[in-house]
Amino acid sequence: MARFSTLYIIMTNVDIVRKAQSSFLQSGRPEIRTGMEIEVHQKIKEGNKERIQRFKGVVIKTAGKSELEKTMTVRRKVGAFGVEKIFAIHSPTIDKIDVLRQFKVRRKSIKFIRDLTGKAARLKEVSWDKVALNAERVLPVVEMPEAPKKEEKVETTNQEVKAEEEAEVPTEKTEESTPKEEVKTEEK
Repeated sequence: MARFSTLYIIMTNVDIVRKAQSSFLQSGRPEIRTGMEIEVHQKIKEGNKERIQRFKGVVIKTAGKSELEKTMTVRRKVGAFGVEKIFAIHSPTIDKIDVLRQFKVRRKSIKFIRDLTGKAARLKEVSWDKVALNAERVLPVVEMPEAPKKEEKVETTNQEVKAEEEAEVPTEKTEESTPKEEVKTEEK
């Protein structure tokens, strides 16, 4: 009788996707939230030359479910026009992201700021330590459990199997039978 120890690995689809994406995540990225004024250093390739272009603005929206899908929409005013760019936070073309300031915002998306001008478009600044704002975000670590190794199949004879089965079945202890005294009752 062959015996195998079966161990089931429980891993959800989300865990599998996170494990696959973890090798593509960039290190050194801060926690990006709506209402931050940031400066994005983006690598631009022109022919065989490469340069870094900086884009400074306010994050008006963050989106994305998984860590690799996270994006941010950055808006800046250039003269009378507003310019918006959407960046993937973990894109390999982004060299670094510097957080300059944090504004008080109570929403995930502040797209309403597009329509505001002048004094109405101002946001209240929240005092934060720049080092704390630019602190590197800890990336989630997902470990795949190792598949169990199968035990080798051992062939046994019928006699060995019977001996194993007998050894596994607990034997009942029998008490020594003592002669029972019969109680005689007198009939009247």
